[in-house]
Amino acid sequence: MSEYQYYEFLAVDRPLDEPQQAEVRSLSTRAKITATSFVNEYHWGDFRGDPRRLMERYYDAHLYLANWGTRRVMLRLPRSLLAIEVAEDYCVGDQVSLWLAGESVVLDLASEDDEGDVDDGPETTLAAIVGVRSELAAGDLRPLYLAWLAGYGYWEREEGAFDRDADDDLEPPVPPGLASLTAPQRALADFLRLDHDLLAVAAQASAPLRQSATDRRELAAWMAKLPSAEKDRLLLQVVDEHAPTVRMEILHRFHENHATPIPARPRRTVATLLDGAAERRA
Repeated sequence: MSEYQYYEFLAVDRPLDEPQQAEVRSLSTRAKITATSFVNEYHWGDFRGDPRRLMERYYDAHLYLANWGTRRVMLRLPRSLLAIEVAEDYCVGDQVSLWLAGESVVLDLASEDDEGDVDDGPETTLAAIVGVRSELAAGDLRPLYLAWLAGYGYWEREEGAFDRDADDDLEPPVPPGLASLTAPQRALADFLRLDHDLLAVAAQASAPLRQSATDRRELAAWMAKLPSAEKDRLLLQVVDEHAPTVRMEILHRFHENHATPIPARPRRTVATLLDGAAERRA
């Protein structure tokens, strides 16, 4: 079987300037590079760059897949919009991890499968997934839970993926709305090979999603109460070409201010979830 690797990066919050594009170009002469994207396919050889470093310096989203079964998505968000202690609850082995890069946090979501399948048209996959980044920034933790669940779902395909003691590991907080995923969340779940039966079992403990649409009148009233100095800071960021980041920050703070507490439910063990999926599948 011939080798195949696909690399894609997106700059969402701020385009790369010409010197930055030149720096990236030095890593690959054949890649398709624009101010907002980097795409390259390899049928032999390998990419000379370090995806982690590129995410730290230039890009906000990265997708990688190879025909030996590896799939990976990386997402960079401002640290002010994703609490580290919250995100760490959803980390599991090499499947879900994170690291800090200056004022940003980078999520690394991975999936392995020895079958080595490659989706048709990988160039459309990151575009379908990248919306989960703004959802996370707004406080929606479903993408993290989906990645955590897919990580343990790998255990069903590979018996040696975890120690037997992991049976007793408890799930992280279950976010509402697992039974009604957004389109980017469904794309992420599919990319990470999340089993549909496992998701259905997990969703049984997920509260119904409350109305998520932002009421413009409530948002306008809330913004009107912001201190003038705070509004000036946000406007200056817009002028400095950080409009997408400003939008995420405003929506994050607004939703945080108007969040309705959700009663905590008993956490299930990994064994309970996997056994439930097997029973449902049978």
